[in-house]
Amino acid sequence: MIDVPLSVLDLAPVQFGNSVGEGLRATTESARQAERLGYTRFWVAEHHNMPGIASSAPAVLLAHLAAATSTIRIGSGGVMLPNHAPLVVAEQFGTLHALHPGRVDLGIGRAPGTDQATALALRRTTEGLSAESFPQELMALIRYFDGDSADGIVAVPGIGEQPEIWLLGSSGFSAQLAALLGLRFAFAHHFSAENTEAALALYRENFRPSPRLERPHAMIAVSAVCADTDEQADLLARPSELAFLQLRLGRRGPLPTPEQTANFPGTEAERRFVAERREGQLLGSPATVRRQLEDLLRRTAADEVMLNTRIYDIDERVRSLELIMDKVVN
Repeated sequence: MIDVPLSVLDLAPVQFGNSVGEGLRATTESARQAERLGYTRFWVAEHHNMPGIASSAPAVLLAHLAAATSTIRIGSGGVMLPNHAPLVVAEQFGTLHALHPGRVDLGIGRAPGTDQATALALRRTTEGLSAESFPQELMALIRYFDGDSADGIVAVPGIGEQPEIWLLGSSGFSAQLAALLGLRFAFAHHFSAENTEAALALYRENFRPSPRLERPHAMIAVSAVCADTDEQADLLARPSELAFLQLRLGRRGPLPTPEQTANFPGTEAERRFVAERREGQLLGSPATVRRQLEDLLRRTAADEVMLNTRIYDIDERVRSLELIMDKVVN
């Protein structure tokens, strides 16, 4: 038995041929099923100017998901703080926590989650967009929850509400900052696998206890597609891989259909890119995924694992979550 909590990171994919509303309804169904299956958390991530991702307003979507479920923790993976004034984030997540106490996670990232032009359109200023200002912005946010803000402003809702705060990252910068502030740390292994072990080592070596956390606590987010056979899992994973490749090439669009993926030839360099992206992820039958997950936990000693299962068909997406919980973990 694999004895670590498993959670779900859902990017609210918009499938080719479907509307944004259909994509969001699929994400809602995924949250309900994740709760039924016993997953610990269900997170959505802030992205902008991306036609294939509908989670541009995490607080709004999380309010809906929390109302559609009853026990699973819901949260952001993450809110991209450079896009927002800290007071706004405190009020939004203070509201969520007041409505759903004990169920809200606030994951914070320092990337804009989009291109610079869109980031500027979101905040209407370049102030606060640099990495150097991020620690100050993060501390300002935390102080609103604690009721000791430097500007004397009271966040209502916000003050006294304590969502579980996580710092997200894909590099050593966020790992060290999470350690110094005594925060939980979630690492984006699903798109920065080569940095995972080094970042977690930095986090654990530099950790300082805080009122929020006595000892280091790390989670890794990993791409996960499980099916009855390795061959079927390979086919299910291809639309997400093609979407990521197209994003890297500047061709933003909805999540391709399996048929579109099958007809995409790809250059040798593109095929190599996809193969490298699969390194260290979870892909295959339950037996294959179990071996991969055991190896990942052995190398990282992660306290929790979050699965990013971006499959075109919602029924296949839920089936993957079922197989992992029923045949991989137990």
